[in-house]
Amino acid sequence: MTQNFRQETTLSVVVPIFNEQESLVQLIDELNAGIGSAVTKFEVILVDDGSTDESWRVISELSQLTTPNAAPVFGIRLRRNFGKAAALTAGMKIATGELILMLDADLQDDPAEFPALLMQIDDGYDVVNGWKELRLDPWHKVYPSKVFNWMVGAMTGLKLHDHNCGLKLFRTDVVREIQIYGELHRFIPVLAHARGFKVAEVSVNHRPRQHGHSKYGVRRFIRGLLDLLTVTFLTGFGRRPSHALGTVGLAFFVLGLLGLGYLSVLWMAMQTGFIRPAIPIGNRPLLAYSIAASLLGGQALSLGLLAELIVANSARTAENYSIRETTQGLKQC
Repeated sequence: MTQNFRQETTLSVVVPIFNEQESLVQLIDELNAGIGSAVTKFEVILVDDGSTDESWRVISELSQLTTPNAAPVFGIRLRRNFGKAAALTAGMKIATGELILMLDADLQDDPAEFPALLMQIDDGYDVVNGWKELRLDPWHKVYPSKVFNWMVGAMTGLKLHDHNCGLKLFRTDVVREIQIYGELHRFIPVLAHARGFKVAEVSVNHRPRQHGHSKYGVRRFIRGLLDLLTVTFLTGFGRRPSHALGTVGLAFFVLGLLGLGYLSVLWMAMQTGFIRPAIPIGNRPLLAYSIAASLLGGQALSLGLLAELIVANSARTAENYSIRETTQGLKQC
């Protein structure tokens, strides 16, 4: 039977913040109202990611409040703007809950959706991703996002409607086994899925922004595409890089050898007088292409072998497997 978390589990809410001073007080009120009835104990960790407004002052004031039946608020202030993934990592490191809820501070994510996410955890899922089914964003953000989500599903095998949704709930076991950096926070479900965790998706309410302005633009989409390539490589070939680099290198190397072999046979036929080609071998584009393909293939094969040595060395301290549970009496480590 699936364990019911409603009255037994503690929760840590991790919120990355960048210039959101107007939203913080209302955010805390909504968190207490939306989450307090679903779990017996939870904490809120606000991570100031180098804000230039009064966000840290508001966080400091909220952390000093001792309102009855309200969750304690803890603040972390980063020295500068390191990015959302770094802010989330800093918050998750001090989180004490058995579950972690991440959401944005702009009030577009609705804390009242938490019980719906928690129901999926009750059903045995490890990661629950929000889906802004009715998205209140301009078209130039909505349609690129649809294309991006399709690409993520096609390239990683995990088909979700909204990988970019900031509202996610997951077990702390997930945090212990995956690493997020750069812009990889949006790929938490993908990285968890690659480790064997069960991922679900829930339609959630998406609200219009009340204060400030969006922190994302065209650069976010470009970075997302580059990070998608990174995640695809990590989840598919992270432990066997030579399978990816070696395949590409071997293909180019064989093409180069075939081209050079053809030119060698042609040269010998010219020397024996069987044929008299109009273009000398040295002036043929095929010669340059074949040499370039051979060199590129050799380099890719070498990089694959070097990457294998690095992975083999790091594997001594990093597990390449994921344990779901152990039998009674055996300590899981």
